[in-house]
Order: sequence, then structure tokens, then C-alpha cells
Amino acid sequence: GLAVGLTTVPQALAYAELAGLPLQYGLYSSFMGCFVYCFLGTAKDVTLGPTAIMSLLVSSYAFHEPVYAVLLAFLSGCIQLAMGLLHLGFLLDFISCPVIKGFTSAASITISFNQIKNILGLQGIPRQFFLQVYETLRRIGETRAGDAVLGLTCLAALAGLRAMKSRLPRAAPAEPLAVRISYLIVWISATARNALVVLFAGLVAYSFQVMGSQPFRLTGSIPQGLPGFRPPRFSLAMPNGTVPFQSMVEDMGVGLAVVPLMGLLETIAIAKAFASQNGYRIDPDQELLALGVANVLGSFVSSYPITGSFGRTAVNAQSGVCTPAGGLVTGALVLLSLAYLTSLFYYIPKAALGAVIISAVVPMFDASIFRTLWRVKRLDLVPLCVTFLLCFWEVQYGIVAGVLVSGVLLLYSIARPPIKVSEGAVLLLQPGSSLHFPAVEHLRDSVCSRALAASPPRSVILDCCHVSSIDYTVVVGLAELLQELRRHGLSLAFCGLKDPVLQVLLSADLEGFRHFPSWEEA
Repeated sequence: GLAVGLTTVPQALAYAELAGLPLQYGLYSSFMGCFVYCFLGTAKDVTLGPTAIMSLLVSSYAFHEPVYAVLLAFLSGCIQLAMGLLHLGFLLDFISCPVIKGFTSAASITISFNQIKNILGLQGIPRQFFLQVYETLRRIGETRAGDAVLGLTCLAALAGLRAMKSRLPRAAPAEPLAVRISYLIVWISATARNALVVLFAGLVAYSFQVMGSQPFRLTGSIPQGLPGFRPPRFSLAMPNGTVPFQSMVEDMGVGLAVVPLMGLLETIAIAKAFASQNGYRIDPDQELLALGVANVLGSFVSSYPITGSFGRTAVNAQSGVCTPAGGLVTGALVLLSLAYLTSLFYYIPKAALGAVIISAVVPMFDASIFRTLWRVKRLDLVPLCVTFLLCFWEVQYGIVAGVLVSGVLLLYSIARPPIKVSEGAVLLLQPGSSLHFPAVEHLRDSVCSRALAASPPRSVILDCCHVSSIDYTVVVGLAELLQELRRHGLSLAFCGLKDPVLQVLLSADLEGFRHFPSWEEA
């Protein structure tokens, strides 16, 4: 719990910056999920809180306005709760792996470039990706030397500590005490690298402040104390009037679908990954309920939407956590930081927070997925590339377009099942999968074109050993196919019918219907 807490506090500040919210909102979002998951979660390793991807989505749909962000957390939690209660978690199965990889890889680039302005000390850079790239390159001459040196130093330190941890050999119990203590010190330093780097950068900035100069852009004042427990606001007072609840919901638009779905996707994917590694099972619907309750209750303490964090979950697992109760320690550490340490956060340079974010999201870019899909199934590159490219324009367009393209490819495979044809005294046709209504015309064309085009025309045996289900439209199509072949003096027989399919065809009382256990008997 302490190891995760030392990672959570600096990341929370950095992710609030990424979401375009005051930094205290990152801390407000980091403790309720820990407490709720302890009682409702089913994976011992998972930690809930703000993440880079969720912060990116919040920046798109909350318009840098805390009231919108908190209301988005409440509504997302309600949707997630409803999905858990109605057992709708299966909907996430329609988001394919290429779509997820395309989104996370694009998000990695978008988030990283979003922090370049903090590394270089630039201000007034727009948040839209293409404008961001243009403005950053145009104004690169305005780079502040202090911020650039500190930011690059922090990036190098974080990369070095990460590499050190990945290559650290495990100390055996038989090793001398000094070796085991050295291993523990190095492991703690590498695990809590975000906290160490931010602490170092803060000390450097404080030293310059004492000497009367400040070459860095600082985080600034953060309100001290715990957030009040109150329901989210359902309207927003503006100088020119009040924005009602209905208008706020309309403003958030498709974000009310994207944010809860991506939150569920991250949490369940992380829980499944770590559960399989450690040999235990999770309950997906219970995970939905835990995340929904965490977001709903979190909105009462001014939290923006949270989800499972892969990085902090990995720290939790590597620290040897045995139950979700580790989250109690993590949440308590965040509360202590809010109560007593916020005055010290004033001196944290923004370049250091930018380095923390870049270090966290760079591993999300998976360059090997393009090569893997080219080798395994090239058609899957289509939804991957569509999602990847459109996410640079708008995140929601990329995800929606990727899901639609994946859906079209799925529907095409249903509408055009493979049909194996064997020539002989009769034609033997064997569909490679179940038959549903989009496939009826394809099946009829395949049968008629081969049976009638043969010289002489031949009767047909339809081997249905791979067909486990059919629908009413298919039954109608088969009846018409029987009539058409009969008009040409040919017959159609069925073999290898599974019981559910046989019962459907018998109940339809098709004229001329004949079936046999195997094609040899037919």
C-alpha cells in the first residue's frame, strides 16, 4: 500500500494537469476508489484511480471545468452500475483488440506530445493535437532553458530507474543480509521513482526560490484539506447565466458512452491480466459494480472519472500484496497528503510532472502490434489503423470508427461463411459456420450456381456438421432452395444436422425435406 501510495501522489498531480483541472482534483480522485475496491473488488492486485487515458478523455469532455468533470464521474458511475446489475459486461467483447491497441498507441503519442509544452516551459499551446504540434514547433525558440534541462533530466532519471528495476536480479533468502538490504533499497527507489524524481525537482526549485531566482514554471498553490462530502452539482453558474443539467449532458454528448465504457474496459482487462498471472479468477459483473460505486461515491468528494491503473496495479503485485486491503493504506496516504503536504506541492516544477506523465504513457505505445497483425491476419490492420489515425483528430471518432469497422468485418464473415465444395456424382457442400439471415443469398447462389451449371446438373447434399444454429430467414431460404432444385428435377438432402438445427427444420415442415446422419448414407 505504501509503495503504491508513493506512486499515486505524484501521478495524481500530473494526471490532473493532463485533464486540464486544478491539481487538487487529481488527489481528490485517488482515494475513494482504493477504499471502495477493498470491499467490492475481486482482484487482489487492482488499484482504482486517475489514469492517463481517463484524464485524456476527461480533458475532451469536461472542457477543463471541474463541475463537468465531477458530474461526468457521477453519470459514468451510474451507467457502470446499471451495466453491472443488468450483466451487460459482454458488450465490451465487441471492442476488439486491434481497436484497443490503436486507441492506446495513439493516446500514448497524444498524451506525450501534450506534455512537451511543460518540458519546454511553453505557455498558451492549444490542446487539439495537430494545432499543438504546429504551435509547439513554431514557438520552439521560446523554450525556457531551466524547464528543458530539468524536464529532460527527470525523463532520463525515470527511464534509468525503470530499466534498473526491470534488470534487477532477485535476492535469494540465502544471500548475506547486506545484499538483501541493498536489493530492497534499490527496489524501493526504482518502484517509488516518480516520488523520488518529483521530490528532487521540488528541492531544486525550492533552492532557486531561496536564492531569489526561479528558472522553472511551478505548480503553484494547492488548497489544503480534505474535500467536502457533497453531491455533484447538476447545474453550472456562468457570468451570462446558468447552464442547466440537460445542457451539460448535451455538452458531454458521446462522452457519456465513451468514458464509462473505456473505464470498464481498462479495469476488466487489467483485472483479467493479473488474475491469470497469479492463478485466481475474477467476477466481471462484480468488477463493474465496484467501479460504478467508486465513481458514484467519488463524485461526492469531487473526483473525476477513475478506472483501473495498469502501472500502479503492477507496483501492487510486485510489492507482494495479498488482498485488496492494500488499497486502504494507499488511500490513507493520499488523505494524509491532502491534509498536511499540499503546501509543499507549490514548489513542484511542471516540467517534472510532465516527465512523470511521459514516462507512464510511453510503454503504452505498442509498435510490434503492426508487425504481428501483418503476420497473423492482415485484415485486422484495417480497424487498428482507422482507430489509430482518427484518434489524433478526436478520441471518440477513432474509437467509434474502429468499433464500426470491426463490426462490419464481423458481419461480413457472418454474411459470407466459407463453403467447402466436393465434386462427385452429387455435389457435397459444407458450410464452415452457423447460418444466419445475411448468409441466405450467398448459400443459395453457391448451391444453384454449382448444381445447375454442372454438366449434367447434379443433386446436392448439404453437410451441416459445422452448423450449430439457424434462424427463420434461413429456413425460408432453404424452403425456396428446395423448390428451385425440384423444378429442375434435382434433389437437396441434409446430413450431419445437430439436434437444435434438426428440431427447427422438422418443426418448419419443409416440403421434400430429407436428412441423413452422414453424407455417405445420403
